[in-house]
Amino acid sequence: MRFPKLFEEGWISNMRIRNRMVMPPMGTNLASETGAVTPAMIHWYRARAKGGVGLIITEINSVDTPQGYALPNQLSIHDNSYIAGHNELVEAVKIHGAKIITQLHHAGRQTTPENTFGLQPVAPSAVPDPFLKIVPRELTISEIEDIIEKFVKAAVRAQNAGYDGVELHGAHGYLIGQFMSSFSNKRTDLYGGDLNGRMRFSLEIIKGIKQATGKNFPVLFRFSADEFVEGGIHLEEAKQIARMLQDAGVDALDISSGIYASMPTILEPMSYPEGWRVYLAENIKKEVDIPVITAGVIRSPETAEGILADGKADFVALGRTLIADPEWPLKVMEGRTEDIRKCITCNIWCIGERVFQNLHIRCTVNPVAGREMEYPFIPSTANPQHFAIVGGGPAGMEAARVLATAGHRVTLFEKEPELGGQVRLACVPPGKEKIRWSIDYLQTQMHKLGVDVRLNTEVNADTLQGMDTDGVILATGAAPLIPNIPGIHNPNVTTVWDILAGRYQVGDKVVIIGGGAAGCETSLFLKYRDVDVTVVEMEDDLAIDTEPISRMSLLEDLKKNNVRTLAGLTVRKIKPDGVVAVDRTWKEYWLPCTNVALSVGSVPVNHLEGELKQRGMRVFVIGDAKKPRKLNYAISDGFLTAHRILQMETLARPFRPFPLQQPYREQQPEYVLQ
Repeated sequence: MRFPKLFEEGWISNMRIRNRMVMPPMGTNLASETGAVTPAMIHWYRARAKGGVGLIITEINSVDTPQGYALPNQLSIHDNSYIAGHNELVEAVKIHGAKIITQLHHAGRQTTPENTFGLQPVAPSAVPDPFLKIVPRELTISEIEDIIEKFVKAAVRAQNAGYDGVELHGAHGYLIGQFMSSFSNKRTDLYGGDLNGRMRFSLEIIKGIKQATGKNFPVLFRFSADEFVEGGIHLEEAKQIARMLQDAGVDALDISSGIYASMPTILEPMSYPEGWRVYLAENIKKEVDIPVITAGVIRSPETAEGILADGKADFVALGRTLIADPEWPLKVMEGRTEDIRKCITCNIWCIGERVFQNLHIRCTVNPVAGREMEYPFIPSTANPQHFAIVGGGPAGMEAARVLATAGHRVTLFEKEPELGGQVRLACVPPGKEKIRWSIDYLQTQMHKLGVDVRLNTEVNADTLQGMDTDGVILATGAAPLIPNIPGIHNPNVTTVWDILAGRYQVGDKVVIIGGGAAGCETSLFLKYRDVDVTVVEMEDDLAIDTEPISRMSLLEDLKKNNVRTLAGLTVRKIKPDGVVAVDRTWKEYWLPCTNVALSVGSVPVNHLEGELKQRGMRVFVIGDAKKPRKLNYAISDGFLTAHRILQMETLARPFRPFPLQQPYREQQPEYVLQ
């Protein structure tokens, strides 16, 4: 076997785990409004269990509802009414061979009154979280003792529901971590002060759970081995914490990092390298004899195997990796690593624009994520047809993948010499390389599914009509928006698209008009090549079209690299040697430069739809050709449109009564991401 350590049997206390891969806790918002397990959540976890992961740790599970909520649709185990639903979840996972434990959680100060149904957040001390800036109420001793009891009772309920163990969430600045850290714990009583006092809350919870559940019910503990804030937990203190937790009877340590005030170290943006925080687990492992789990942008099996082979950790956590491809473990085991749909660490739909916005979880590269109930498989066609797809970007390729998987014949036209569309440009700026994985996967599937790909080929209505197709999908993408500014057609003016594509060479001083994500990322691309760059943005803030965590990192990079940024300015005129801009008071600014690069948005390219429809052809428009948006929408649109075509085909079939004497037999295999 190519990756023997990954598939080596592992143990946590008396719990045998079939391999060394762990699905760590990740919020999904798939629970009900009251915090109960839902069918959507069951299908979510079931898909990952079927995909071959060894251990699943559920998302944050509230022990104190709603006071302890961090999300409005957070999972809860606050009282006995939740046990039955949790048991349904447990059974759905265990039938596929995975072990499952639940993560017990209380948000403490890292929440808002909107999440806690109007209640003021509570904390060890009345110190606001720097990220949320909400002043919490300091807990009394009796309230602390009550919360400890709630953790213990929640663990007993988890045991009754059939979970194989529990994990205490002491990481990322939530309540347990708040007590542990001098950054948030300013108490001077027995639950504060030195490390012994700050650890008392955690240790009493562990002691209570161990006494209530017995020795054959593993207790894991997740904590941030470095909070990356001044005055917070650092690695040397984390080593002491690890030893104290082991002595208290904890059965395994789940090592993470960061708190809300250092958010990019919890949910890393794309620029962070694979496995960047494994060193934290490696150092903790040297201090203890119990198993250690590591996490942090582990995307490839080579990286995961290397961590285990080098003895840096006992288990690897594959978080967003398993959102992007639930069958990552199975594909690795079967030697189909080229079929892995790798997480590109964009944080868009799994976090920033979905869960953080109180919506159900989704994924940029995996359109099924969070919708496993709706799309359990790609149905095979009973009537193979021929579809032409114009445009080989992510939307076009995803539509081609679904249709070809269903058994249809697909011809894909791309006018460029390479597939990928705008993604080929998006992966050029520094730190954006991972986005290329999205089209690498789709290109592989085009080849494996036998899609007829025709590069360097432009088509017209006559070409398509002469192909005898059953339908045409237009995925012709978008083009840069060219604003109506005097001097816009000067030879010193180009677009950021042309710069990133290498079609235009700039001089040593560039003004970029437009401070969205594309403009800011291109400024870093040029800055790394010793070009003096100024970004001009008419809005008051930069990169407002960027996912929040990635935006934090991007703005930090701009500052670190001394990129000049001017917000609140509108360019009024472009001259051969510079631009004239004005602020809201109409004060003029002269910005000298050798070149001007436009980054003010894009417009759809869709010149075939009208003519094709006039000729009576069946036409679907997808992706940026319909409306320019981000990669997540392009892939999702390709997927959903292809499924709509398959559904239309099913609805068009004549009804055939099912013979009563014939027993039910599943007609299709369950959905497998190809």
